[in-house]
Amino acid sequence: MRFLTIILLVFSGTLSYAQDEPHAYILKSIYFGGGSYYVDEYQYEELKHLIDSVKDIRDYTITIHSHTDNIGGAAYNEWLSQMRGDAVIEKLLFLEFKSNQIEKRDFGQFNPVYDNNTWEGRRRNRRVDIIFWPVVM
Repeated sequence: MRFLTIILLVFSGTLSYAQDEPHAYILKSIYFGGGSYYVDEYQYEELKHLIDSVKDIRDYTITIHSHTDNIGGAAYNEWLSQMRGDAVIEKLLFLEFKSNQIEKRDFGQFNPVYDNNTWEGRRRNRRVDIIFWPVVM
């Protein structure tokens, strides 16, 4: 009999979930102010809480997807996206993950999930998605 566990993560009015099934993942998003790559204390504590709540999470591989809104030029947003991804990786390394567990993809202003024509969409696009993948043996 298979049991289904849903982990709910709520932050800034967004809901992310992952199912505890083979090849399932856990998604945590870190949000930023415009032009910022600072990970605030509240979000860092939320990340620590998630990590502490998932059994064997340090055995997972991690993919980092960093994003920006479309304010500013493409080159600036590429740099900002890289800085956001690096800031999150720094936090993960501090939490004792190994650098060889982490893969990073910087999308900058391209590949937005939300509508950059609205304030709310731009706010939600200023983020880094941390995707924890269980290692399948």
